[in-house]
Amino acid sequence: MYHKVVNKIIYTAVLVCFTSLSAYAETTPATAPESIPEVVDIKDALAPTVVDIDEKSFSCIRDMTPVRHFYVDNLVGDIEGTLAAANAPEGAIYPVGSVVQLVPTEVMVKRESGTFPATGDWEFFELEVNEQGSTIAKRGFVDVVNRFDGNCFSCHAPAREKWDFICESGHGCDPIPIDHKMTGALQRSDPRCGEAEPEDGDWMALFKLKSMVTIGLTKKWIEEKF
Repeated sequence: MYHKVVNKIIYTAVLVCFTSLSAYAETTPATAPESIPEVVDIKDALAPTVVDIDEKSFSCIRDMTPVRHFYVDNLVGDIEGTLAAANAPEGAIYPVGSVVQLVPTEVMVKRESGTFPATGDWEFFELEVNEQGSTIAKRGFVDVVNRFDGNCFSCHAPAREKWDFICESGHGCDPIPIDHKMTGALQRSDPRCGEAEPEDGDWMALFKLKSMVTIGLTKKWIEEKF
């Protein structure tokens, strides 16, 4: 008898609860949610980042972000990741889309993961630049040779570990034939930037650099002819 009374009380309480909810639903107007979360296609979320590169990808070097004596950017918008890698004191792997540039005519770009493992997915570019913009003269992974007859990949390979192929003092790369004064003068006189912003000594540095290039080209011509 006791169990029957308890069950009846529980049943009555549940019935009252449902009746109250029903009454509330009938007297409360339905309202639409303020906003509906956007549904993200999981295939789009997992799709690999694609780096589209053409001549419009490269412009005034001084519009990029300076890091010590070179400049960086990111073609897919992850400039924070690129800067974090560039400023990591113990080295780091650069994110996809990273652009690293020392002088206006030479660029390296981090391609999609797995594009070319031997170079750490870096693609190297040799550019021709003028007031109208950039022209890609050469591009590739292991066979791009700059105007000093240096193979870009070979020069950067000693810095593979732990610097992700980025050459700086102490990274294992052989010294390049130009110093920071010359590279700075080239950066400040990039024709794509408009009017040059020279510092004291820039024109002499550029004259020395031009002389080096002329001598190098002459030497190469003689070697090929004789």
